[in-house]
Amino acid sequence: MAIGPRNDQTIDMSDRIVAPAEKTDDVAFDVTLRPQSLGEYVGQTTVKDALAIAIAATQHRKESLEHVLLHGAPGLGKTTLAHIIAKELGVGIRITSGPALERAGDLAAILTNLQPSDILFIDEIHRLPKLIEEVLYPAMEEYCLDLVLGKGPSARTVRLELPHFTLVAATTRIALLSGPLRDRFGHAFHLEPYTESEIQAILTRSSRMLGISIVDDARTEIAKRARATPRVANRLLKRVRDYVQVKGDGTIRANIARAALDQLGVDGYGLDTMDRRILSVIIEKFNGGPVGLTTVAAATSEDAGTIEEVIEPFLLQLGFLDRTNRGRVATPRAYEHLGLKVPATAKLL
Repeated sequence: MAIGPRNDQTIDMSDRIVAPAEKTDDVAFDVTLRPQSLGEYVGQTTVKDALAIAIAATQHRKESLEHVLLHGAPGLGKTTLAHIIAKELGVGIRITSGPALERAGDLAAILTNLQPSDILFIDEIHRLPKLIEEVLYPAMEEYCLDLVLGKGPSARTVRLELPHFTLVAATTRIALLSGPLRDRFGHAFHLEPYTESEIQAILTRSSRMLGISIVDDARTEIAKRARATPRVANRLLKRVRDYVQVKGDGTIRANIARAALDQLGVDGYGLDTMDRRILSVIIEKFNGGPVGLTTVAAATSEDAGTIEEVIEPFLLQLGFLDRTNRGRVATPRAYEHLGLKVPATAKLL
């Protein structure tokens, strides 16, 4: 199996087709395919059922929905759920992100322009500055905003009354949220990776909306390489659609889907060139490990944090890599996947 570029070449993580994080060219595509109701939303059954009850009860009482925290890996549908909550409630939604809120005035400008029961969606809330987080506390609990005007002895505090709103927050790093902030959410939902059958259902819906003809075997082929992530599945579908329009007859069949994905470097497990490169370096340069993360980073000219947070989780999930007290170790499955002979020492792991 082809390993990929030489070890002195780096790969731009933002260019990885299997990266679950949203790319610039994903935005319009995601909006086109975004479900408009809980009934259209595929997967996350437990979360959907709980939200449906909470929304119905809120509408019955004619109150605003309690604040909602959505956490899970990128690409699982947190932003989509925020939009669905707003549509199901029949209210407006304002969208921002943690890094975009730099000053208390930024938050105040958004909150004071909300209508009663509106949704404020804050993505990447774990990156919210501490100062803004503290301003947010009374807004979430008492629906008021305490602002300090002026400096020094002439400074004074002004309390602004806010309409009752619902904060829907999304994070991929819930451990980075402070306890006081987490405690202020009435609902907290963890989004799980999707099953292959759920990804196939998403591909069925997406292909229908895009007017693409796709056979069952091709849908299965794309789904098993989509890393259990709807965003990746839709991105792969888009690339396969381009390929079949040039190389095929307009219908996505298994053989042409396989050829398109192979050309993109995405193998049967959803691993790309970067994933296979990390495994091959551990196996070929360090005899399968154990090897330290910083050593792997130096050998591949990649950032250690990127390897740990972006690449390793999926390799661990597939059972291709182990983390031990002494470092990273490639498993027998990794050897077999790369077409390499499994040494006796690896079989003992």
